Amino acid sequence: MTFAHRVTGLEPEGAYAVLARAQALEAGGSDIIHLEIGQPDFPTFDHIKQAGMDAIAAGQTRYNPPAGLPRLRELIAADAGVRRGVHFRPEQVVVGPGAKPGLFFPTLALVESGDEVIYPDPGFPTYSAMIEVAGGTPIPVPLREENNFSFDLRVFDEWISDRTRLIILNSPANPTGGVIPLQDLEHIAAAALKHGCWVMSDEIYSRLAYDETPVPSIVSLPGMAERTIVVDGFSKTYSMTGWRLGYAIMPEALAERVSLLLTHSIGCTATFTQIAGIEALAGSQGMVDSIVAEYQHRRDRIVKGLNNIPGVHCRMPQGAFYVFPNVKALEISSRELARLLLDEAGVAVLPGDDFGRNGEGYLRLCYATSVEDIDRALERIAAVLS
Repeated sequence: MTFAHRVTGLEPEGAYAVLARAQALEAGGSDIIHLEIGQPDFPTFDHIKQAGMDAIAAGQTRYNPPAGLPRLRELIAADAGVRRGVHFRPEQVVVGPGAKPGLFFPTLALVESGDEVIYPDPGFPTYSAMIEVAGGTPIPVPLREENNFSFDLRVFDEWISDRTRLIILNSPANPTGGVIPLQDLEHIAAAALKHGCWVMSDEIYSRLAYDETPVPSIVSLPGMAERTIVVDGFSKTYSMTGWRLGYAIMPEALAERVSLLLTHSIGCTATFTQIAGIEALAGSQGMVDSIVAEYQHRRDRIVKGLNNIPGVHCRMPQGAFYVFPNVKALEISSRELARLLLDEAGVAVLPGDDFGRNGEGYLRLCYATSVEDIDRALERIAAVLS
């Protein structure tokens, strides 16, 4: 069967492939500890769930404007602006079913065939997929462990040119947990201004930062508001992965084009989901603070445990809920090691090269799970690797 070239190179996300295999082992009676899927283990907060259920009971189940409910767009603009020190207008906000439309549709609206797009490697697999679907040329720039997994700016400077249409950033990052420091953002912003390219800043984990680490946004730097797309959402911060609610903030002219892509693809995001999002932003933020504190406790526990295993070195992540330990000393490929840990230890993790070729020699473990499961996983991993 022949398909259009834009889909022939698409591959599934590695996390879902590992999850399927882990679930198959569970069905056969194996006890599996899941550290592969990147989603909070906390339930959606009660007041948010109640707002969604009340909305359904009240009949809020019909079509709404493709760009999102006006009240939600107002709240997003205000909240996102305060957190980033920027004034956003509601007209700049485009709401979608999850953050992925906020990544994909601006890319489709900006990137022509042959345009080059710089993105982080290791990085979220959707980045390279959406670049290729748009007809662009993916330009992976390595994230260096010695830089706390920020860009290798020497390589970045070698690759950026007048052919660069878009630069993709992710901070805090999946899979590394790294935060891009302000001086690196200033370097990237200066290059973007020089070459006249856009920046897409994926900030879905912006509220999940530890040790009072600042998480600056490139949109707040001089001259960048006019050429930056900020992508964020409710999945990670409010434990709303299955609600499918995200957004992107961008210059108004681009927002209009992206809204048309939404119109002709998904139509609109569920009304009751957006009403739950209104409650998330307008209600108490105390639960967010509580889960961030718990994630930090879990992070400290898993990093300490991994560093006690011979052949494993794990840098302390600054945000998100992933660790990205270096396992190069074990002299086995990341993929083989991940399979060994699943088959022999019953611990589901992801190989680093699922996130790009610069992820080889690393594993990604998600610590959005209980301390008890983290401790059990560490014991099993240590036993197998010994």
